[in-house]
Amino acid sequence: MVCLSKGRLLVLVAAIVVMAIVNLLIGSVKIPVADICRILMGDDSHEIWTNIIWKSRLPQVLTAMMAGAGLAVSGLQMQTVFRNPLAGPSVLGISNGSALGVAFVVLLSGKIGGVALSRLGYLGDAAMSVAAIGGALAVMLLIVWMSQKVNGNVTLLIIGVMIGYLANAIIGVLKFLAPEEDVKSFVVWGLGSFSRVSGDEMTLFVVLMAILIPLSFLLVKPMNILLLGERYAANLGLNVKRARMLVIVSSGILVAIVTAYCGPIMFIGLAVPHLARAIFRSSDHRLLMPATALCGALLALLCNFIARMPGFEGALPVNSVTALVGAPVIAAVIFGRRRDEIRE
Repeated sequence: MVCLSKGRLLVLVAAIVVMAIVNLLIGSVKIPVADICRILMGDDSHEIWTNIIWKSRLPQVLTAMMAGAGLAVSGLQMQTVFRNPLAGPSVLGISNGSALGVAFVVLLSGKIGGVALSRLGYLGDAAMSVAAIGGALAVMLLIVWMSQKVNGNVTLLIIGVMIGYLANAIIGVLKFLAPEEDVKSFVVWGLGSFSRVSGDEMTLFVVLMAILIPLSFLLVKPMNILLLGERYAANLGLNVKRARMLVIVSSGILVAIVTAYCGPIMFIGLAVPHLARAIFRSSDHRLLMPATALCGALLALLCNFIARMPGFEGALPVNSVTALVGAPVIAAVIFGRRRDEIRE
């Protein structure tokens, strides 16, 4: 069983490498594989191709991989702590908090300062990222405080959903008051994209995710114990409230960083944990955590590839593609489980 799981993990790693290469190949400009290899090795004799690879395609590949892995791990953490298969990274309103922060920057800055920050290039992008992280962390701190006050996961889940509705209501009012051009900018941000991260921003994003994702693996043991139920976990000596708070913080920070840099990416965090469980037939988080991260990276690369396939003018919104890919995955997993239950 262990050898089989290791084999499947290696297959996932190989599939990620293949899909990353495919993403480097696909685009409006056709670049031969040999030239891509030479460019990656440091050859800059063809300046245009070099800029395309280093400033556009490679940043998209790295961003998609890290964002997909982070959202998938976050979704697994949420589904574990709430014992709810429909829980996802946005279940506590953290994504809505990010959207609210960006909404204040994009929709109100024009009225207050005369010029919308979204039109100020790099400064505007930096302001949107800071606002998204600030909004997400504010909601997360509120949720963490609430988690210390309430005992039931269901109550905390309802509070998170209500916070999300409240944030959406405020965003709706801001849209109504804002000029049409600013509303369009906010809507475009809300569609999600792996292509808006480049240069130093991409480096910082990759470094942050490369640190945060392994750190989330430190919660494997308490997550395994939480699967047994809160009462049994408490009997085993686990501080349930503390463990729940740490998992929520870990998940919230991952969502906050990804949303700040890529916008709200839907469905990956919900679909991928189910896909990993179906592939590995295990509920042990020592296996599920790395498997989910790898599946998330692979699915994000697949969605990025579909969004940029030849024949599309520009690129499709990532959220449209993640829904198209993720919904059949969920349906297949549900029907597969149903068939297994009938056979048993």
